[in-house]
Amino acid sequence: MTRSPVWHPFTQHALEPTMKKVVGTEGAYLIDEAGNRILDAISSWWVVTHGHRHPTIMEAIRTATECYDQIIFAEYTHAPAEDLARGLIAVSPAGLEHVFYSDSGSTAVEVALKMALGFFHNTGRRRDRIVVMEHGYHGDTIGTMSVGERGVFNAAYEPLLFGVDRLAFPEPGTEQSTLDAFELTCRSGRVAALLIEPLVLGAGGMKMYEPSLLGELSKIAQSHGVLLIADEVMTGWGRTGTLFASEQAGICPDILCTSKGLTGGTLPLAATLCTSEIFDAHLSTDRRKTFFHSSSYTANPIACAAAVANLKIWSQEPVQARIDRLVALQGTRLARFAEDRRFRNVRQSGTIAALDMAVPSDGYLADIGPRLRAFFRERQLLIRPLGNVIYLMPPYCVSEAESDRLYDAIDEAASVLIGTPA
Repeated sequence: MTRSPVWHPFTQHALEPTMKKVVGTEGAYLIDEAGNRILDAISSWWVVTHGHRHPTIMEAIRTATECYDQIIFAEYTHAPAEDLARGLIAVSPAGLEHVFYSDSGSTAVEVALKMALGFFHNTGRRRDRIVVMEHGYHGDTIGTMSVGERGVFNAAYEPLLFGVDRLAFPEPGTEQSTLDAFELTCRSGRVAALLIEPLVLGAGGMKMYEPSLLGELSKIAQSHGVLLIADEVMTGWGRTGTLFASEQAGICPDILCTSKGLTGGTLPLAATLCTSEIFDAHLSTDRRKTFFHSSSYTANPIACAAAVANLKIWSQEPVQARIDRLVALQGTRLARFAEDRRFRNVRQSGTIAALDMAVPSDGYLADIGPRLRAFFRERQLLIRPLGNVIYLMPPYCVSEAESDRLYDAIDEAASVLIGTPA
């Protein structure tokens, strides 16, 4: 067989088996070239919400292709982008009044960082520090790697990365220390923004913290004139049980980043929402205050049409009821491992369930990770552990029987790979 020229993401090709081709998708499944139906337990990297190829979104895409391809967005606008912006503002936390489009979660956060720094630069205030949380992940561009956790992911690129101030992750019982550290950092008067993943740190190991802590961080930021950037790229669109995770803390961020589930998992699109105050700081007869950011495919009309259709699904179908059902389903199935010594830190946030396999080596490069992936792959399940951290984040259409299959496989994996329960 001729070796493929494709270089896959987060893949060590010297160790991985030959990639199987997917020839179709349907509901909660990927269908490969051999006709196998693979249960997509991680929503194809957290993007698919309602299920693969939801008919309303697919029809909107087909219709949009009859009128549009890409349109330069620095010179013109179009109905899908206008409709989507108004729709996003209507469902987002109060105070967000402007929408800037890009094409991925990474770029949505890059835009947010530039908005925050531009806001203070244009208003003549010297604030140039960004505060982030330990173990956070915000993307793989230079800016988003800089504000993410440092380690094996970005060690080779260290010379390109800028410094940020980091808060310790609020492990249970240490929450006040995290708040005190943020308060002290803000007193410098140099902090422009706090960038945070609300409630769940995704790629950092599905680390979860309470909404009340997010609320307290927001209060501290507000008292010091620090902008709050909510990175809702993963947590948005119902993953934590509400449309946006920020809602559960009762906060109104100054900037909110969304992507992944924005189009229901069909096409790449991202949006960065901000307050009028931030927009107005860039509004001037002085062209030097222009917000200098773009990509060639900004506000692609077909992707925007898919996102408008996604909003339609949220308003016309019982999406919240499906989410509530999945939240309950995850909770009852996860409970079987609560006292199982083969696992640690059994946890849940909305539709996201996670547990750490109790093995000597943990972290993203833990040896158990590839073994778990191979085990699940053999059983036609797409479960992609973060090292020893097993998590499930399925689309909202997953059934009870499918869920049982996933949890049974986790139980079996632990028995096969590390032994029977103690």
